[in-house]
Amino acid sequence: MRSLPTQPSRRVVIRLMSAAGLGVLTLRRAVAEDALVQESDAEAIALDYKADAARVDRAKFPKYQPGQTCANCALYVGEPGQAHGGCSLFYGKDVAAKGWCSAWEKKPG
Repeated sequence: MRSLPTQPSRRVVIRLMSAAGLGVLTLRRAVAEDALVQESDAEAIALDYKADAARVDRAKFPKYQPGQTCANCALYVGEPGQAHGGCSLFYGKDVAAKGWCSAWEKKPG
């Protein structure tokens, strides 16, 4: 009977590291998707949040003007150029950069 090595081979270690890295990436992607505000969330409904500002009903929300998005709102704390980012109103969840809600305020500057 052949005995098992006391230390894993370099090949085994590399495979394990690759598998672990893939697992971390998958988990991060799943967590990021869970952290996005959904239009069906209670807070989103209360603020008339739309993940795509192009779908805002202008008759229902006369305050909305074309070009207003979460990305250019004073409450948005996401990084420029990213698809989504934080919002002061939705603690712990991200909003779509191209989204809009009734609390939209012009970013100063």
